[in-house]
Amino acid sequence: MGRINTNVQSLISQRVLTQNNAALSTSLERLSTGIKINRGKDDPAGLIASENLRGEQKSLAQAISNSDRADQVVNIAEGGLQEISGLLTELQGLITNTASRAGLSVEEKNANQLQIDSILQTIDRVSSATNFQGIKLLNGNFDFKTSGVQSGVSDFRVNAAKFSGSSLAVDIQVTTSAQQGGLFLSLGGTSIDINTGSSFVIEISGSKGSRELSFASGTTLAKIRDAINTFTDVTGVSASLSSSATRLALASSDFGSSEFVSVKVINAAGINSTANGDASTPVRGVYNRQAAAFNTANTTLNSSFTAATNGVTDYGQNVAATINGIAATASGKTVRINTDFLDVEVTLSTSESQGLGNVGSGSSPAFFVTGGGADFQLAGRVDIAGKVSMGIRDVAVRKLGNSTIGTLDRLASGKSNNVVNGDVSGAQKIVAEAIQQVSGLRGRLGAFQKNTVGATIRSLNVALENTAAAQSVIRDSDFATETAQLTRSQILVSASTNILQLANQSPQSALQLLG
Repeated sequence: MGRINTNVQSLISQRVLTQNNAALSTSLERLSTGIKINRGKDDPAGLIASENLRGEQKSLAQAISNSDRADQVVNIAEGGLQEISGLLTELQGLITNTASRAGLSVEEKNANQLQIDSILQTIDRVSSATNFQGIKLLNGNFDFKTSGVQSGVSDFRVNAAKFSGSSLAVDIQVTTSAQQGGLFLSLGGTSIDINTGSSFVIEISGSKGSRELSFASGTTLAKIRDAINTFTDVTGVSASLSSSATRLALASSDFGSSEFVSVKVINAAGINSTANGDASTPVRGVYNRQAAAFNTANTTLNSSFTAATNGVTDYGQNVAATINGIAATASGKTVRINTDFLDVEVTLSTSESQGLGNVGSGSSPAFFVTGGGADFQLAGRVDIAGKVSMGIRDVAVRKLGNSTIGTLDRLASGKSNNVVNGDVSGAQKIVAEAIQQVSGLRGRLGAFQKNTVGATIRSLNVALENTAAAQSVIRDSDFATETAQLTRSQILVSASTNILQLANQSPQSALQLLG
């Protein structure tokens, strides 16, 4: 080689040395940081994927933290409800104690009432004092807000609701009417006429129990009605007179398929199906009610009294309805659906539960859910699917109970269900309903903790692990590979340096030609 102006071999050696130094620098950087992608040029596509995964990983970690926080919030609410549950149990004992009037002085009754007042005040205090970081949990702060409630809705409870927009319409369509169990007794007149020296003996049965009743000749239907109604609390069957006072209408106290009315004739006492030649007098015996008119007797005799020795029974019927197009489960006049987006329970009025079609006036829904509820973000992605919204009702004494039997505040001194001179039997029903409502709320919160929160945390932890693993594959350095690459780069840099030195010395041989 005789050229010295341009040392091509040196240029080549410089270029290769620069490349090897860059590779060595990259290996050193990856080994020192532990990260394979330190800047976008390292792997543009991998950088995008890893950053997306890092964002998901952070969201999942925060969702786990949210779930833990939700569990803590519910724990505090459960603590308050547990105390209220114990106080309600104490109320039941005080009511039962005071109901034993014999041998109970006025002072003892007043002392019991004093304890009841104290318990009611404590329930209100616990409901208003239970809080998490100053946020009250049991005072209705997390109950759902509603508007436009139709008159056909007696009671309702929104347990959970998720919706976008300003409100959620709750449409209820009744497809099958609710019914009581019911029968008619036709006794041939306004009083009974039986064999001399005998008694007309019947057994009246309902969902609560049965009673055997005996009537002498000449007993009016009004007296028989009163006798049956005396035991309504025991049998669950009430009686009324027809407009002509010649028929006795029996009906179960409540609605639903578990309700029934049964009449068993123990001794017909000579009452047969003869109408005494009077065509206007119904044939004596047991009649069913008309399917389309509950308060009207069927014209066809079901059974004569002499043939009713094994009993004649009529069962009630649950209302059937859809809520927002979903078939509801029903019990009596109460319907409920429980989906991921709506959990609502509605008790309809008697007239509304027996009329087919839309609940409400015209095309208006039964009511609107306009907001409220306790929202928990339990997923990494913030959308309606990742949110759980549940209602935590107000457990103050004025809210426990229902519109039919009354609310718990009626047990206070001077109110209708106080234990000194009020309706103690009604008071016990109110307390029983309150216990059921509080225990139901505790059960919902417990199910939320065990199933929703617990399963969510387990699922999110698995998702977090998998996301971190995927992100690691893309972003983290493989030390085995990078160490091998470092060794290779070090050797190549050393070799390139030596070669560059030789390349720089090569032109000096041309000087020998100059002598």
